Amino acid sequence: MAFDGITIASIVKELKDTLSGGRIYKIAQPENDELLLTIKTANGGQRRLLLSASASLPLVYLTEGNKPSPMTAPGFCMLLRKHLQNGRITDITQPELERIIHLHVEHLNEMGDLCHKRLIVEIMGKHSNIIFIDEDNLIIDSIKHISGMVSSVREVLPGRPYFIPKTQDKENPLTVDFPSFQKAVTSRNMPVYKALYGHYTGISPVMAQEICHRAGVDGDVSTAFFDTPPQGEKALDALYQSFSGIMQQIQAGAFSPVIVYENGTPVEFAPLPLTIYAQDHLQTKSFDSISTLLEQYYAQRSTVTRIRQKSADLRKIVQTALERNVKKYDLQLRQMKDTEKKDKYRIYGELLNTYGYGIAPGAKSMEALNYYTGEPITISLDPLLTPSENAKKYFDKYGKMKRTYEALSTLTTQVKEEIDHLESIQTALDIALLEEDLAQIKEELIENGYIRRKGGGKKIKFTSKPFHYVNQDGFHIYVGKNNYQNDELTFKFATGGDWWFHTKGIPGSHVVLKADGAQLPDSAFEDAARLAAYYSKARGQDKVEIDYTEKKNVKKPNSSKPGFVVYYTNYSMMIDSDLSGLTLLEN
Repeated sequence: MAFDGITIASIVKELKDTLSGGRIYKIAQPENDELLLTIKTANGGQRRLLLSASASLPLVYLTEGNKPSPMTAPGFCMLLRKHLQNGRITDITQPELERIIHLHVEHLNEMGDLCHKRLIVEIMGKHSNIIFIDEDNLIIDSIKHISGMVSSVREVLPGRPYFIPKTQDKENPLTVDFPSFQKAVTSRNMPVYKALYGHYTGISPVMAQEICHRAGVDGDVSTAFFDTPPQGEKALDALYQSFSGIMQQIQAGAFSPVIVYENGTPVEFAPLPLTIYAQDHLQTKSFDSISTLLEQYYAQRSTVTRIRQKSADLRKIVQTALERNVKKYDLQLRQMKDTEKKDKYRIYGELLNTYGYGIAPGAKSMEALNYYTGEPITISLDPLLTPSENAKKYFDKYGKMKRTYEALSTLTTQVKEEIDHLESIQTALDIALLEEDLAQIKEELIENGYIRRKGGGKKIKFTSKPFHYVNQDGFHIYVGKNNYQNDELTFKFATGGDWWFHTKGIPGSHVVLKADGAQLPDSAFEDAARLAAYYSKARGQDKVEIDYTEKKNVKKPNSSKPGFVVYYTNYSMMIDSDLSGLTLLEN
């Protein structure tokens, strides 16, 4: 979710409850665009407040963690230490519902006089900034200097007056009554949710959709619908009630932060419950603190991003090898197609040996009866050669094409196996969540000759383990993350009576449903099949065909690639990849 004004309101509420009356004990600037304030709270505790004006990820939250600071503090940090060290936080506010936080601080100057300053954090994407101003609303300094050459809207430089740039004509949603709401929403013909976030400050597209969902209104429907009585009038009234209800929650500070997960991956967060995702059966986790939520959400999201970045080199190696093998395979198939006429040349040779005695010298063709089909056939001849020499020529062509066909039959099988293997590694890279997962995939690439082992190093010991799920009936299901884990899961972990699942003809994980001698219900088979569909190249498709059989029916051919198996007795089912009824356990 966007770091919108409602999220800021939740943060301000938490900071005000926690830090008001506290004294700023330490000020550090661990990054060029980031501050870390250590505050001794009024009740005797100590808290750290992270303020980040990063263009890619601006944040404000309380944290337990610490960060190393540079040996020499930057100038902005030294300035804040001079003015705000040991200063008392008198208030923390948010103007209207803007993405702005004001930290009001009182301190004693060099003369012992009481002074009031404000540290302002603007969370505005690439325009985010941390600005320090005095009692007269003049900028003392900022963590980012913005000159008139950079922005024609506002300069952020020492000595300039501070103001909030009004680049968009938006209203404060906290002071809206029904007539103004009706006018704002119906003034332009557009989707309802766009009318909400486009007209009011601090409302993100997700929260606008949530307001619509609570009102029972389709957020994508045009605002022109409200002009159709009586349904439109009722829908508009319901929308206003939903809108004003959320605004009342914000004003009362009644926040209930949540993270929405899809199969263990955080996809959204909000300071208020998101009922819009209930219909998608996504998991929701509630938090008592918006700071804890933000720290956990962005830590998990950054983990996914970091793994994507770390796997980039491996992906490039696999993609390059895959493209090369696909081109080779296509060429071999075309060559195989050319050999399809080999039997025709063999028949020509046989017919020439049978009927060639009657061919006149210098003839360019011969008509003969094909005794295989009973149909007449015309055979082209080289007039300079005898019938037996023409027959030998056709037999030579047949022999050459036969040898080519036999060689290509072996080669195409090998190349197809290589393509399937590389595609399975691609799927494993998509599944990987930890650096340990990538290490195991890298080892597979090394052992198969795609990467050279550096320094003659030995194979490392792996700590990555398969996914472990439990369904609503308490049955345990395991999913291999890569080909090594697939082999180990199927042939070392699973027992003969366990059930084995895999996507039909599509690269994916081996999935083992533990039976432990119990009679399994249909729901257990369906859940295991859903995991096989989700952890495969077919993820996201509405229906995926899954093969399943008892583990004892699964065999591994000698000298086959990791993860490659064969089975000849199996059942099949079509299934989706909805994992809402499954719980992922920690390894």
